Amino acid sequence: MAEAFYSVVLDHPADAVWSVIRPFGHYAWAGVDAETVIEEGKADAEVGAVRHVSMPGRAIRQKLLAHSDRARSYTYSFLEPAPVPNYVATIRVTPVAETGQAFVDWRATFDCAPDEQARWLDRFERKGFAVWLAALRRFMAQNARS
Repeated sequence: MAEAFYSVVLDHPADAVWSVIRPFGHYAWAGVDAETVIEEGKADAEVGAVRHVSMPGRAIRQKLLAHSDRARSYTYSFLEPAPVPNYVATIRVTPVAETGQAFVDWRATFDCAPDEQARWLDRFERKGFAVWLAALRRFMAQNARS
C-alpha cells in the first residue's frame, strides 16, 4: 500500500480554515472548476454522504467515511471508477499553538503496482494535494480581505 502526503502552514486560525473546508459538498476552495453536489439530500458532514463532482469532460464520486469537527478532519474514498484501488484520503487542520496559524495536511493511502507507485504519488501529492492546498491559501487570503 502506498501513501501520498502533502502539508502546508496557512496564516489563518485553524478554526477559520476548517470552516472553509468542513462542508464536504463545498470544493470551490480547492480551485477546481467543477459543480459539486451531495447526492440524495444528505448533509455535508453526514457520514455516508456522496459528493458528485462534475468537471469539464468527467465526473467523480467520493464517499464521506468519517467527519470530525473536534479533530477538524474528514476522510473519504472514491466510488467507481476510482483512479486506483482502495484509495482513502484524509484532510486535517491542526492549530499551530506558537503562531496561531493552521497546519493543513492531506494524505491518501491506495494500492497500485510497484512500478506505478512513483507516478501515482506525483499525481496525488504534486498535481493534486499541492495544487489544491495552494488554491486554499489563495481562497483564504481573498476572503480575509473581503
